Amino acid sequence: MSAMTDRDRIDGFIDAAWLSEGWSGHTADSYRRDLTQWADWLAQSGSDSLSAGPDQIRDYLALLAVRYAETAALSEVDKRRLPALMRGKNGASRGRLLSALRRYYRHLLEEETIAVDPTGELDGPRLVRPLPKTLSEVEVEALMRAPALDTPLGLRDAAMLELMYAAGLRVSELVALPLAAMNLAEGSVRIEHGKGDKTRLVPMGQPAQQAFRRYLAEGRPQLLGGRAHPIAFVNAHGQPLTRQGFWYIVKQYALRVGIAAQRLSPHVLRHAFATHLVNHGADLRVVQLLLGHADITTTQIYTHVAKARLATLHAAHHPRGRRGDG
Repeated sequence: MSAMTDRDRIDGFIDAAWLSEGWSGHTADSYRRDLTQWADWLAQSGSDSLSAGPDQIRDYLALLAVRYAETAALSEVDKRRLPALMRGKNGASRGRLLSALRRYYRHLLEEETIAVDPTGELDGPRLVRPLPKTLSEVEVEALMRAPALDTPLGLRDAAMLELMYAAGLRVSELVALPLAAMNLAEGSVRIEHGKGDKTRLVPMGQPAQQAFRRYLAEGRPQLLGGRAHPIAFVNAHGQPLTRQGFWYIVKQYALRVGIAAQRLSPHVLRHAFATHLVNHGADLRVVQLLLGHADITTTQIYTHVAKARLATLHAAHHPRGRRGDG
């Protein structure tokens, strides 16, 4: 499999935003154009968006300002004849670009593609990494019950939701999961090529095993129509699901059980998996291994989620926890 390029990452960001926020074609094109120009500029120096730091972003914005000033005297016709980088950008356009970069890098953070947002240092101290969107245990239970178990697709969806929550898989890992990676006898799933090309073995509970067994016996054969396929989860045409396809499935079930769209993210069940483990006292190093994080500082964000949840519960239920009680 070829390595992912900046163009691939930008496409993934645009697709995710289009699905979750209902972007218009004009908005998507505008973001794609700005981010592609940024990626092309980085490529000229042999860099890419994953290795870019705040200094490169500052240099790029400064270059656009200088180029805009240099071409200010040209007619609009002459400006349009120049490559986009040579034309530069005015203040409003640079602001829009910076907004696009912030959105893009926050997406990469949420996808766990990067550990630090380079746009966080541009204005004052580095921004704190935003807490991942997660769900309560009651909401997860409602989501697990949402698929109809009398259809092949419903059986598949139930198995996918249970497995993602039980094993804390990334969306990319789930949709590419080989059937051979499932060991139902031992109750585990093997992730051969997670982020960083590392292998990890993750246990899964009885509900996930039962859901997968039923999908394997009753759902998958109907979806494949007697054909063979190495990937565990397939769509109605017998082909592997895409990341966007799985995100659409999660969104539809979540809305069905009353979970607001703004509470969702493609990795919401992975975040719930980690948060609930920490809430129930799991060692952070164990959670790190289960998630496949190379650095424990990435895992530590879930301790902040747990503390935030405890503070909310205290405020809601303790007789002196409410604001204004003295």
